[in-house]
Amino acid sequence: MTGSTTSIDREQFRQMLESFMAKKGLRSTKQREHIVEAFFAQPDHVSIEELLARVRERDSSIGYATVYRTLKLLAESGVANERKFGDGLTRYELADGDAHHDHLICVECKRIVEFEEPRVEALQEEIAARHGFVIRSHKHEMYGVCPECQAKAKAPAAKMA
Repeated sequence: MTGSTTSIDREQFRQMLESFMAKKGLRSTKQREHIVEAFFAQPDHVSIEELLARVRERDSSIGYATVYRTLKLLAESGVANERKFGDGLTRYELADGDAHHDHLICVECKRIVEFEEPRVEALQEEIAARHGFVIRSHKHEMYGVCPECQAKAKAPAAKMA
């Protein structure tokens, strides 16, 4: 699901959000609209701090709490998923109910790579069935060192030799 959303996706997400907000009696504000648009434009998982920096490029009056509340609203409405990758930050990504992906997380630079692997999905189903479980949801995260960080680690050693 990496990559920015298409205009069709954005319209569906907007409708989901508007419907949710109407049910909750919430109104749309210019600040909230700026935050939502900036979120839609994100190519990857974004933290509150990262989104705040992008939003402030357009409107410096938007505060941390407004970004936080808007991201929580996006998650509650089903537009976004909250993710925690063990580094103390909560990140958000666009929800995609039809597709599932897993994550590779670099413990050095914190880069997150999404991947889909049908064999992993099939194996999970097989294991669950063997133990009598019906999977309702899951997350698969693998932590390691990305190729760029591996290369950086090897570079000083090569210079000394």
